[in-house]
Parts: sequence; structure tokens; C-alpha cells
Amino acid sequence: MRAASPASAWPERRNCNQKEVTKTAWRGAKNQHCGRMTNEAQNKTAPAGALIIPVSPFQQNCTLLWCEATKRAVVIDPGGDVPNILAAIERAKVTVDQIWITHGHIDHVGGAAELRDALKVPIEGPHLADKYLLDNVVASGANFGMVGVRNFAPDRWLSEGEQVKVGELAFDIYHCPGHSPGSVVFFNKDMRFAIVGDVLFNGSVGRTDLPGGDHATLIRSINEKLLPLGDDIGFICGHGPGSNFGHERRTNPFLDGELS
Repeated sequence: MRAASPASAWPERRNCNQKEVTKTAWRGAKNQHCGRMTNEAQNKTAPAGALIIPVSPFQQNCTLLWCEATKRAVVIDPGGDVPNILAAIERAKVTVDQIWITHGHIDHVGGAAELRDALKVPIEGPHLADKYLLDNVVASGANFGMVGVRNFAPDRWLSEGEQVKVGELAFDIYHCPGHSPGSVVFFNKDMRFAIVGDVLFNGSVGRTDLPGGDHATLIRSINEKLLPLGDDIGFICGHGPGSNFGHERRTNPFLDGELS
């Protein structure tokens, strides 16, 4: 689900389109990291390419990430609009081997079962602590008018210290509860790059007023697991434009004063 919001902005932001001008602005900015990777990959200077596909009524950042050397790919957080995801895969001319899930909220998993059937690939993640969310995808979808979604279980639950791989790229798993109990972050140390789901945003952090959320736990996850990785770490988040850990450490109002 969407980020925590200062003051009373949440009702306008819950579907990620608070004002049309704001939506236009973040759509233009959010691909900065994956655009850089893709351009460098085309020039043979980066090992990966990426494409963000906004999906579901929440305009969640579903990410198609691939290894440039092998053209093997993964779809991260297919929250819905599966035909759009399949079209993006076709345009990128890559072969998807897996689906990765950062956490179990409906806007990140609504299309997972359908996409798994379409591609005949396994689903990996999130952490087992989000099982209750995956067991209730249909009920959650009904709350937001999302039909055709299905409950499912991944082929592999992910735990702290494990790795997932796509082509020649390896990503370390960090269990970062707080937004949801089973949220995980995917981190590639060579590219200095992370997929953080709804744990951290550009200028905000994940909501913690949903069942299973806890603000203190979320801030601890960010401070103890993510920020120590380095200020230079760029990230793609679940909604809106990406950022880097240093910028968020210095300017994010939810982190102000939390780390000396």
C-alpha cells in the first residue's frame, strides 16, 4: 500500500493520483534509476536493465528487471494489469524466469497468480510472515473493486540472509518488517541498487496503520538494515519516483533525527 503522508494528505494520495499535475511529475521522474541502468546496459556499461510498469488502481511500480548479459528477467510485484506486464516483457525482448514479491498487499500481488499461470514460472517471496495476506488476496481485492485476483502461495518464502538470482545477477534478501510483517528488500551490492517495495519512499515511508503494521518496527528496519548499506544506494520503491539512501537519510521527514 501507499506511503505514510505528512499532515492530512492521505485521502488524496491513497490511489497515487493526489493531483493530475503531481501524478505527471512523478511519472516523469520515477524511471530515473531504471532508465540509467537501461541506457548504460545498451552501451554495455551496466549489467542490468529495468522497466517500470504502473499497475492496479494504485499505480504501483511493477518492475521488470533483467540481466543484460543473458536477457533473463524477473517481474517484481505484479499488482495487476497482467496484459500490460506481458506487453512490456514482449517489448523488452527478455525471457522471464521468476516473479519476486516484496510483500503481500493487494496492489503488489493482485496479478501474481495470473502472471505465474501465463509465464509458467515460480513465485519467490515475500517472507512467511505475510502468509495471512496472500491467503486473503480475494477479500482484499473486493475492498477496492479488484476482480479476478486469486489467493496463492509462493513457490519459495524468503528469509533474511538468502539470495535470489536472475541471470548473472544476485540480490541479497533483507527482511524489513513494519509496513507489513513479511516485507523484504532485494539488494544488489555490485550495482549499489535496491528494490524496497513499500518500506521506504522518496520523501516518505510505508503506511503502518494497516493490520500488521508498526511504525517503530518500520523505522528500525530502515535505520538498522537499509541506511547502513550506504548513502550511494539507489532504489526503486513501490510507488512514485525512486531515490537514494543518502538523500532520504538527510531529507526524509520520517527519518529526521532517527539516525545520528
